[in-house]
Amino acid sequence: MTGTAQRDPDAGRPESLADLLGGRRGAVDATVPPLAFAAGWLLGGESLWAGVGAAVVAGVAVALWRLRRGDRPRSVLIGLLAVCVAALIALRTGRAADFFLLQLLSNAASALAWAVSIVLRWPLLGVVVGAALGQRTRWRRDPALLRAYGRASWVWTATYVLRVAVFVPLYLSGQVVALVVARVALTWPLVAAALAVSWMVVRRSLPAGHPGLRHPVVATEDDAHTVAADRR
Repeated sequence: MTGTAQRDPDAGRPESLADLLGGRRGAVDATVPPLAFAAGWLLGGESLWAGVGAAVVAGVAVALWRLRRGDRPRSVLIGLLAVCVAALIALRTGRAADFFLLQLLSNAASALAWAVSIVLRWPLLGVVVGAALGQRTRWRRDPALLRAYGRASWVWTATYVLRVAVFVPLYLSGQVVALVVARVALTWPLVAAALAVSWMVVRRSLPAGHPGLRHPVVATEDDAHTVAADRR
């Protein structure tokens, strides 16, 4: 990912963060079960069991669809488990809005984790993309990439903060339908926007001539000694 469109030799098309992070598939997990929950809850006369049943059925359907597409079973099961846990919480409390409690807490924890990772100079965007590219931690030894990932990670931090700011008042007032609308509005569009903006931030943060995400510029020991000598 540089100032010019970098080509992935395997895919034969421009590389993007959407390809590396799989944002579209995650958005399906995040929106279909809540939509099914709201539909079941409303059609069942605000029956919690009807909403939970519809959400679990939708979660299973999404899981099977993802498995057929070749997604990793572990990732699919985590998505389905999240739906089941959300359903159990709602049944336990008897409050329909509590179906969204897990998502609210998850976004709050994510916002904190992303912010802390940037402060510690282990920006999570770099961790995720580096793992997707099989680079382990080589990207951290490239100052330009480390700086770019740090700046772009603030974009993702902001998305989680925005969700929490919207979800909390709706959750506290028990507005189930509004929570579903917010969940959908702040998933597909927000993920797409975050992917686009963070990609732009990374590209603009890299210096001209940098070979891109797939090729971290790691300084050798000799280079480090040369730089140290120049600074003297």
